[in-house]
Amino acid sequence: MAATSHTTHSTMAKQTGAHRQLRSAMLGLSIAAAVYPYLLRGFHTFQETVFRSALSALLEALFMTAVFAVPAIGLLIVARLSGHAPKTRAEIRVRRFAYMTVASPTIFVFFGVVWYMCGTPIEDIWVWPILWIAIALWIVYASDSPISVDKENPSRWRMAHGIAGSLALVYVLFHVANHLFGLSGPDAHAAVMKAGRIVYRSPLVQPLLVMGMLFQVFTGIRLALFWSTKPAGFHRVFQVATGFYLSLFIVGHMNSVFIFARTFLKIDTDWAFASGAPAGLVHDVWNNRLIPHYALGVFFVLSHLASGLRVVLLHHGANQRYVNRVWNATVVLSAVVAIAVSLALTGLRLPHG
Repeated sequence: MAATSHTTHSTMAKQTGAHRQLRSAMLGLSIAAAVYPYLLRGFHTFQETVFRSALSALLEALFMTAVFAVPAIGLLIVARLSGHAPKTRAEIRVRRFAYMTVASPTIFVFFGVVWYMCGTPIEDIWVWPILWIAIALWIVYASDSPISVDKENPSRWRMAHGIAGSLALVYVLFHVANHLFGLSGPDAHAAVMKAGRIVYRSPLVQPLLVMGMLFQVFTGIRLALFWSTKPAGFHRVFQVATGFYLSLFIVGHMNSVFIFARTFLKIDTDWAFASGAPAGLVHDVWNNRLIPHYALGVFFVLSHLASGLRVVLLHHGANQRYVNRVWNATVVLSAVVAIAVSLALTGLRLPHG
């Protein structure tokens, strides 16, 4: 009896500890996501202060660092929660909420564009925290139950996702490279884009490209939902998180291009549109949100491709240490390219010979 009682108390203690960990995770995630717009507003406040000083520049940098810390917090929490197989539906919901937090920069842009088109007088930053807190409360108080063993085999979806991604690779790399030409100025970017549009805006290619991207979104979210129910190491979590971000980024980007720009505003989606002209990305209180949105979009698309390559190489028997070194180097290169694109969009220009 004593042994049974001890085992029961030990099991209850573990369950209590697990519940406490989930509550702590939800608290951290919900706060980080809810305050995200106000961190951007803090950056704008010190960026636009009349009396510029070393202190205001430091505070400006700290606020922008905190902006990027929000998706980083989501990534770290979901990585910590994914070290073991989930036992309850609540744990799966918390993991998925963490993936949503990683994607909060691109969700905020998507939400802001839709909110602007609705023409409501209420600013979106006041609605945003209410939505996140409401979702968090639903997750905390929703009925819980043990999960059944999922026997689904995602290999076919993974293969289809990878093949479609390989086909879209040419467009993605061209699009990123095109933005790098912005370092030479809008005219250089426009010239490259004009040449590219002959192909990707043709009546044949553009519908196929749109359908391919939507297929990537569908399969990517399906795979993310699957892996959120399984134990996963950091590389897998990173691949899922970046893929989830990109799925929402693609949907939001299509909305911005096809509906907001071409239909609602009736303007071209050129460099001026991307860089928030004439106000720019840095000095406009709304456009500020596009800085992390673009930066993480570029970083995640390149590093997500690197993650896919890592899986393929390991599947074909490549040395894991070598593969991880290649992945690390590619992720660093992705960060460098993302910074370069962000600097181009915010006004940096390389000197001409």
